[in-house]
Amino acid sequence: MYIKRLLLIIVFLGLIGGGLFAYMVYDTFFLPNTRFNNEEAFVYVPSDADFSQVKRMLEPLLEDVEGFEAVAKRKLYINNVRPGKYRIAKGMNNNEMVNTLRTGNIPVKVSFNNQETLPLLAGRIASQIEADSLSLLNAMKDRNFLQEKGLSSEAALGIYLPNSYELYWNTGAEEFRDRMLQEYNRFWNSERQKKAQDIGLSPMQVTALASIVHKETSKIEERPRVAGVYLNRLKRNMLLQADPTVIFAIKKESGNYDTVIKRVLYRDLALDSPYNTYRYPGVPPGPIAMPDISAIEAVLNAEKHKYLYFVADVESFGYHKFAETLSQHNRNKVQYVRWINGQNVNR
Repeated sequence: MYIKRLLLIIVFLGLIGGGLFAYMVYDTFFLPNTRFNNEEAFVYVPSDADFSQVKRMLEPLLEDVEGFEAVAKRKLYINNVRPGKYRIAKGMNNNEMVNTLRTGNIPVKVSFNNQETLPLLAGRIASQIEADSLSLLNAMKDRNFLQEKGLSSEAALGIYLPNSYELYWNTGAEEFRDRMLQEYNRFWNSERQKKAQDIGLSPMQVTALASIVHKETSKIEERPRVAGVYLNRLKRNMLLQADPTVIFAIKKESGNYDTVIKRVLYRDLALDSPYNTYRYPGVPPGPIAMPDISAIEAVLNAEKHKYLYFVADVESFGYHKFAETLSQHNRNKVQYVRWINGQNVNR
């Protein structure tokens, strides 16, 4: 009788112990373990992070850090940390969080537009993905890469098309550069290449000319007409004589791209630079800035007309007056020169 009672007690205690253990397991794995009020929080895990770093990043978000660590050990996450951006939803349990950190790397939207130089572009991208600006700049300027792809250092900026792209936050510098080249090659499909060929330009020359068009007018609807002027000049072997190229040449020579130049002076036209289209014929060796896709399309689909000249229209700011002859252009120019002199713009 004593032994039977003892066995019953042991069984009873075992059931209690098993129940407690089961509850502890359930509590550790499946009860909510977040303590933030927002609906979600994001964790950015660097490429070189270990579990201790991940735990420190999660600590402000968790009610029970030890419970999370126990589940991470059980699911072998502590030796398999993966970089990326992860979404932690309010009310998640430890099991869900570990699963998310193992397989839930979510992409980010990376966007850029109208950067004038590779350093500026690198800085813009570095604010959106893990790669720092120096590693990005080195990848963009890498001589072996440029030589392999048949690109000059002057043309390197041209492969980056301003847009929004979906990438992972932990995308590396070379990965970013290579992805942008893929996007560039995708953009330059057979149809666009044929249009470039029909106007006697390579894709990169189209981009360089588009950068001038982009700088000349912010009015998208006017860009095909401006592009038509430059294409007419190229067909007649005339100098492009584009003020934005002179401004770029001045900035490039000084190394100060933050310089604000509102007026090109006659002395500037003598600057000896391949970007100075008042001295050197044809399209510059590379883009003077990153053109919008609308500017590239404007060159590829330029308006057909006989205009060879244009000047800012002071009666309709942002637009231009166009002329077929130099005498017409000079008459249009009088009003602009009078206006700009009245603004006391000396530089």
